[in-house]
Amino acid sequence: MTSPEGAPSAVPREARAYQGLRAGMVTRSIAATVDAVVVLVVITVGLLAVNAFAFVLDPRGFRVVGTSQAVLVEAALATAVVYLAGTWAMVGRSYGCHVMGLRVVDRRGRSPGLATALLRAVLCVFFPVGLVWCGVVRSRKSVQDLLLRTSVVYDWVPEHRPRGAVA
Repeated sequence: MTSPEGAPSAVPREARAYQGLRAGMVTRSIAATVDAVVVLVVITVGLLAVNAFAFVLDPRGFRVVGTSQAVLVEAALATAVVYLAGTWAMVGRSYGCHVMGLRVVDRRGRSPGLATALLRAVLCVFFPVGLVWCGVVRSRKSVQDLLLRTSVVYDWVPEHRPRGAVA
């Protein structure tokens, strides 16, 4: 794997033709599924931590601490928004995007700012069907991308580009 200049390239030879192109619905759906699993793991670990803390405080009188489904759903939704917004604003990709070789960029090819990332995360979490639009239109942009002028592109380069750097 070398670049045209002869330096080693982080992009696999088979993937170079796609580098920088907008990702389609299947790749983005797989990334979203990986992110959903990450959120479920975080919620599960949090619930286990609460129970471990309750056990440490009163081992003899310990009872499993549970919660309603509504509270769990609200916690999962809030966790998903914070997780997605934070990762997109900081490095331009969530763990699911990293696994699938994707990056979220603004119209200038940079990681979205915090406000854009937060709005995008809210739209993605509460209106996930908007993703289907990227499978309908040639531009491969979801409803969220169209509203916020963002794109999800193939980008296998692992290092973070600073906010001011151009892709």
